[in-house]
Amino acid sequence: MRHLSDLSARSVLAVLLVLSSSTALAQTLEPTGPMPYDIVESWAKPFAERGYSWGGNSGIHIENEDRIIIVQRGETELPDPIPPEYTNFPGSMGWNVIQGQGRTWQNLLYVMNSEGEVQEVWNQWDHLWKGTDGPGPHRLRVSPYDPERRIWVVEETGHVIYVFSQDGQHLIRMLGEKNVSGSDETHFGKPQDVTFLPDGHVLVADGLENARVVILNNEGLYVGEFGSRGEAPGQFQSVHGIAMGPDNKVYVVDRDGLNIQVFQQTNPGQGEVPNFEFVDRWTGPNFPLDIIVSEEYAWVTDIRPPKILQFDLEGNHVYTWLLPGEGPTAWLEMHSFAVDAEGNLYGTDNQYARPQKLVPRADADPKHLVQRQYVP
Repeated sequence: MRHLSDLSARSVLAVLLVLSSSTALAQTLEPTGPMPYDIVESWAKPFAERGYSWGGNSGIHIENEDRIIIVQRGETELPDPIPPEYTNFPGSMGWNVIQGQGRTWQNLLYVMNSEGEVQEVWNQWDHLWKGTDGPGPHRLRVSPYDPERRIWVVEETGHVIYVFSQDGQHLIRMLGEKNVSGSDETHFGKPQDVTFLPDGHVLVADGLENARVVILNNEGLYVGEFGSRGEAPGQFQSVHGIAMGPDNKVYVVDRDGLNIQVFQQTNPGQGEVPNFEFVDRWTGPNFPLDIIVSEEYAWVTDIRPPKILQFDLEGNHVYTWLLPGEGPTAWLEMHSFAVDAEGNLYGTDNQYARPQKLVPRADADPKHLVQRQYVP
């Protein structure tokens, strides 16, 4: 009888988890209000050769107003003749480039200024993606604690992470084994993101195949991991994004689990391998992609439809605003986002294919403006 009771309890728990997920998907997440930004129309000045356009822009980092580093999933070859409805991005033709339509592996890494003008194109690294059968680079990050400001590019399809010098001239390191996936200490399985600890450790969101967070030391060597595939608290269906927050907490975006999970580091400042324990799970997002955590709030990019969700750090929903779905400033997916020192928001569209700049409205409630990522 005890065995049957345990089995029944587990069955009830499984049903509750399913119902919880269904309820989360159905939530409207009120209040929903006006977008607190104006989108700068045609901000990004195209630099592709004639016959080509933006590819899926997947990652962004703002070093300063003259140095906004972006990674895109190659460029998109346009049809010939170019349709009259095309303006300056593939989405204007109704194209969703995430499926690879027209994709060419050229001009993946580039640098813009705050006026949308291209400053540098690092096409010397295009060969790293030559022949890639899949979406390619997924995220771009820089550690706020790194005096060299090295650039980490998380390469999903090849199961590796590239680390470049700040000027883009040198490939310093490749982590993982290219085109070989695995779940051991030297391989990744479609990694998605990284975040950094003040003591030099790196947390890898690994990812779509492995559904775990890998802990690396400052030499890029495996020292631990947490999480596994599943639906229980502390488990993931996918690990799509990750960010640090106040009080030594880490926030993990479970895209396919439709939630954000919060973990507490239990041994900060002790010179040991970081240890993290599950503390909370926020439901509500319909398909969360990226997260920025400030001292007060967390903002999550989401689709179905494209929008930004704001939570307090207790997981309570604060506000939702929708991104326009059509017209010259249309979004299909804000895959990554970042905030500059002036409070301007920049996002990369991985499906309609381009970066865009959003400027705070004069009448916006400052509480709802996305703040910069927390750094202790």
